[in-house]
Amino acid sequence: MLHRNYSLKQYNTFGLNATANYFFEYEAVHELVDFLAETDLKSHQVFFLGGGSNVLFTGNFTGLILYSGIAGKEIVYEDHDYAYVRVGAGEDWDSFVQWCVENEYGGVENLSLIPGHVGAAPVQNIGAYGVEAKDVIDVVEAVNFETGKICKFLNSECEFGYRDSIFKNAFKNKYIVTRVTFKLSKKPVFVLNYGNVSNYLHDKYGDPTLENIRKTIIAIRESKLPDPSRTGNAGSFFKNPVVTDDVFKMLKEQNPDIPSYEVDGGFKIPAAWLIDQCNLKGYTSGGAKVHDKQPLVIVNTGDATAADILALSDHVRKKVEDNFGIILHPEVIFI
Repeated sequence: MLHRNYSLKQYNTFGLNATANYFFEYEAVHELVDFLAETDLKSHQVFFLGGGSNVLFTGNFTGLILYSGIAGKEIVYEDHDYAYVRVGAGEDWDSFVQWCVENEYGGVENLSLIPGHVGAAPVQNIGAYGVEAKDVIDVVEAVNFETGKICKFLNSECEFGYRDSIFKNAFKNKYIVTRVTFKLSKKPVFVLNYGNVSNYLHDKYGDPTLENIRKTIIAIRESKLPDPSRTGNAGSFFKNPVVTDDVFKMLKEQNPDIPSYEVDGGFKIPAAWLIDQCNLKGYTSGGAKVHDKQPLVIVNTGDATAADILALSDHVRKKVEDNFGIILHPEVIFI
């Protein structure tokens, strides 16, 4: 269905009241392919919107938004060790994680309660608590925006990186993700060594099981992250910066208690810690506010404008750069 001058308020978790000149929602791949074939898109700016949990509409969108309603889950193959599950891009991510846990398929339990749709998982390479989507993605199906051809990309072809993929770079605005096949383990290896996951699990729920890990992740996230259905936000606003060994050594000398995680290319430093050290919890700019419990999150207090959020984002970035010499990069996409 094609809409004109369509409100995007319910399609972005910041709850900003922007509009789109054109908004097309499709529930099947053939509907998308037919629409692309029948519509002159060269004169329109086009954006592929998922659950709206990682976007900031900086104003009304004067182009065309394509919104996936492709649903469904199917086991396409399984053996003694793995189940390969093909999922529609329009499926709610956390509902999919819950389904996996209920069916005792491991691999995504640490990604519980992440808002958004399945189609965003390979684009953003979503991650949390030591696990990334790339760890379980097998195949990504997408439609070529110009030709309408349906293509499949193996994990190795997706150029996954930290909150990054080929769909954000070389394939940006060229392919639309329609389905994702996940390789899920029937004999999962639990990832518990990130943050306080292990201690919280054993203190609250006991032995590690898929269900108990999911409960643990949900409890931890709910204890410090605002519910976007109640308080407008887009989750983590900034990426955790990665610095070289030399830079980290200097930072460690100046800040002995600085937390870090060793990764390829250096050390990852929690952006939340950097922001917190700048005493920015609760800092406001108009209707936008740095969350009181989790400074990595910027929230809409009720009447924030995009300008408020942008101004607050710039202020946070400047403070961190002034104090640590580190430039924070937004994880949220500005549209």
